[in-house]
Amino acid sequence: MSKALITGAAGFLGSQLAARLRAEGQTVVAIDNMSSGTEQRLRPFAGDEGFTFVAYDAADAGLLALPELVGVTDIYHLASPASPRFYQALPFETIEVNTTGTRTLLELARRTGAKLVYTSTSEAYGDPLEHPQNEEYRGNVTTWGPRACYDEAKRLGEVYCYEYGQRFGVAVKVARLFNTYSAALRNDDGRVISNFVGQALAGDDLTVYGDGSQTRSFCYVDDTVRGLRLMMENPAANGQIINIGNPVEHTILELAHTVIRLSGSTSGIRFMPLPQDDPKVRRPDIAKAQSLLGWKPDIALEEGLMRTIEVYRGRREGGGP
Repeated sequence: MSKALITGAAGFLGSQLAARLRAEGQTVVAIDNMSSGTEQRLRPFAGDEGFTFVAYDAADAGLLALPELVGVTDIYHLASPASPRFYQALPFETIEVNTTGTRTLLELARRTGAKLVYTSTSEAYGDPLEHPQNEEYRGNVTTWGPRACYDEAKRLGEVYCYEYGQRFGVAVKVARLFNTYSAALRNDDGRVISNFVGQALAGDDLTVYGDGSQTRSFCYVDDTVRGLRLMMENPAANGQIINIGNPVEHTILELAHTVIRLSGSTSGIRFMPLPQDDPKVRRPDIAKAQSLLGWKPDIALEEGLMRTIEVYRGRREGGGP
């Protein structure tokens, strides 16, 4: 039976992955330093003997000595602030967990023979000059700006993965994720879908940065989790970087109008200056995921938005966070 370690398990994606693994009957050890994770996301696992939570920083090399990690077979390294709101507030922590932390987890995998999936990001492509982006594209990036602490740390994390795979034969796989979302996002997360849905349900104007012509590709969390599971289990993914995202592209202005329509809101739209280094386009080429894993997303944007809106509405009506 597999024993999985999830770093960042109190975060949006980590908690959803933990629920999936427990539903499959896997033992889960969850690690989080709670810098951007929440206790609320861990509540569904209370009393679950197959789930162990350890409050710990994944960047701390002492992790290698934790007794809870004996027998780990699968490592999902998700720990990192992912929203600009959080990683720009915690730049040094973001750099540390994606570099030193990634090396620590790779060292654990080397010592134990465990497989490792590292969640990188579409931000590795920067403000791309090639569109859509496939895994061979090296990106249009900068080390000098407010997003660099996240983008460049993720890229260096990928380098560590390459070296451990090449030098030590670690079964490591890198997932470049594209704008994962669901109702499990914190209301105050700061990412565009949580912002728009929260504003629409409150009757506030939706905040669009720039003219809204910039594009993104949104992947519902169930599809992302399924992609991560396939990467972990399929040996064909070893030593590979694979885009996990929805190849259907939407402008931010289109997304705003869609959220207003689906939520039945009377909100308007307020335009604000575009943040520095905000990418103009973002769309994954998923041919590699399809050929190696047989993966493609199943949940269309409107379906995912409706699920998200209904849960957010229920929280508001119930007085929840």
